[in-house]
Amino acid sequence: MTTTTLAVLVPLLPFLGAALGLLTGRTAPRFARPLALLPTLLAAVCAVLVAFRQGGGAGGGTPPLDAATRLTPTGSVPVDLSLHVDGFAALVAVLVGVVAVCVQLYSTAYLRHDARYPSYAALVSLFTSAMLLVVYSGDLMVLLVGWEVMGICSYFLVGHYWETPEARAASIKAFLVTKLGDVPFLIGLFALAGDAGSFRIPRILDTVAGGGLHHPTLVALLLLAGVAGKSAQFPLHTWLPDAMAGPTPVSALIHAATMVAAGVYFVARLLPVFTASTAALVVLAVSAAVTMVGSALAALAQDDIKRVLAYSTIGQLGYMSGALALGDRDAAVFHLLSHGAFKALLFLGAGVVIHAAGTNSLAATSRMGGLARRIPTAFWTMTLGLLSLAAIPPFAGFFSKESVLGAAENAALGGSVPPSGTAGVTPADGAVAAGAIGPTASAALGWTVLLAGLVAALLTGAYAARLWLLAFRGRGAPAPGHGRQPLAMNATLWLLAVPTACFGALAWYLGDWFDGQRLTPALNTSLLGTGVAVVGAGALYGAWRRAAPRLERTPLGAVAAHPDEEPALTEAAAIEAHPVVYGDIADAPDPADPGRILLGPLHRHAAAGFHLDALYDLLFVRTAQAGARLVRFLDREVVDAYVRGAGTGARWLGAAARRAQTGNVQSYLSALLAGSVVLAIAAVLFAAGV
Repeated sequence: MTTTTLAVLVPLLPFLGAALGLLTGRTAPRFARPLALLPTLLAAVCAVLVAFRQGGGAGGGTPPLDAATRLTPTGSVPVDLSLHVDGFAALVAVLVGVVAVCVQLYSTAYLRHDARYPSYAALVSLFTSAMLLVVYSGDLMVLLVGWEVMGICSYFLVGHYWETPEARAASIKAFLVTKLGDVPFLIGLFALAGDAGSFRIPRILDTVAGGGLHHPTLVALLLLAGVAGKSAQFPLHTWLPDAMAGPTPVSALIHAATMVAAGVYFVARLLPVFTASTAALVVLAVSAAVTMVGSALAALAQDDIKRVLAYSTIGQLGYMSGALALGDRDAAVFHLLSHGAFKALLFLGAGVVIHAAGTNSLAATSRMGGLARRIPTAFWTMTLGLLSLAAIPPFAGFFSKESVLGAAENAALGGSVPPSGTAGVTPADGAVAAGAIGPTASAALGWTVLLAGLVAALLTGAYAARLWLLAFRGRGAPAPGHGRQPLAMNATLWLLAVPTACFGALAWYLGDWFDGQRLTPALNTSLLGTGVAVVGAGALYGAWRRAAPRLERTPLGAVAAHPDEEPALTEAAAIEAHPVVYGDIADAPDPADPGRILLGPLHRHAAAGFHLDALYDLLFVRTAQAGARLVRFLDREVVDAYVRGAGTGARWLGAAARRAQTGNVQSYLSALLAGSVVLAIAAVLFAAGV
């Protein structure tokens, strides 16, 4: 089978599985699980084969796979159904396929009692197909189709528990915020295609390399607006923590391999477009720095285990954006791949914790003793995931995060774009020469990303330690038992633990898929990054020990069940049983929370996401509501006044005419005679010229 055929099958198979699942979900629900698993598994296998065949596609080994057919005549700028698969695109597709398989396998057990599982599984397959279309697409309009389909699928999946008001509100918020960014994104795509004369990505990169962009800054900023919405970067990140109201497997898919990864991937794919504008890189770097630090502070103050991981995702995406702002797509994509493995593991492990504890609340699990012994698989695998998140060697997160910090150090001290961002890239690939933005700007961007990255690493170590201690080292009565976890859930965790523990070791061998450079961490940033993470974890541990006497000894959670029973609580029930999780958690103080001790007065603001939602409510929601009230007033009191006046006038005229109809013949003759006299006088006066 040719590589082109395999590449076509990668997004096509999940799409066919989704279509069949939606068609047969009600009539034959027993086929829902095979239709969810088999097409996704086959797509992942095809993606792996394509990756092995395309290794080195970006670095000059195997040439990128380009195949296209004219979709439809659209005038001067045609739209082609095309593929453009190089080395790093092939690796991202493998990530999407593997995580999607794990999510589908996990969901067969996690949602086995859910009557809406068939539609859920079909939407997950469609979500996967859309992301794979984004990854493999060689035409921006086809990429846009996958981009928008993901937004629609996220709306339905985040709102899966539609009976809870939190899920309904979160799905609407996610849809509206991402669509807000998509409007300038679409304008930017049209402007980019107008300058290049084509939507084809290779043609656009050639145009950029030849200096053919007329307004590079405007185009880049428009595109960044869409990327900020999709990848949850400041200031359009507020939808992602609320999206945790959806099922945990959906959270894992969105955070690890789809949706939020799409924005980073898009910038990496069209990186020369952004490096052509110094202003765009400055905006990207500043946004990444604010995102890294702000999200880490917010994660340190969250009570919901999934919201901690959500803010963690926002921060790790900030690292990727920071690397892209420095022109190093290798480090960004490497961290994207590494993050996908350990973040999927953490979210799926969090789902096991939620089922076992009966709550999302870390304040509750901190009062449950023995939870780690009840769920040993989740305990050990999540420990690996949190070590990787904190960038502790030798786990995957250490190598990928340090590659970002190394790129920042190189730019800060050397004043040029790191060589891994452009090595081996020919002008036909749309490369921009190193240092094109100037040494001063490059050094400033490097220092911005480096300092923010180190501060975020310090806070990451702290909130990773906090999550681990509060979830698995609780003090109090034994945790309530909800039975053994299904084999499919535990097997998925161990499957994802392998790349979490070992993927970083491949840093020396991934050059064939990237730009021909070895992604080895630098010594200085390795020591700094790991050191500050350990310091942050140590400070958190000290605060936890000081808070120990204040812990209550009574457990919070559900009623214990028989140890041989399977988990009885669904996530929707856990949410309903602990509504404070999705409310304003600043109103639920926990004096024994080490995060509260470390942050002090800042904790209340960090727990509320620094009140950005309140600010947006004031600036946009209330403004829109005030405008709507004004329009309603004008419609009712001004526009409708004319309509009501016309009707009232006609009614009064009719009433007057009706009073004249008395039925008296003498009155009629008198009126007729008086009218004739008046007309005669008027005619005489008119004839006389008066």
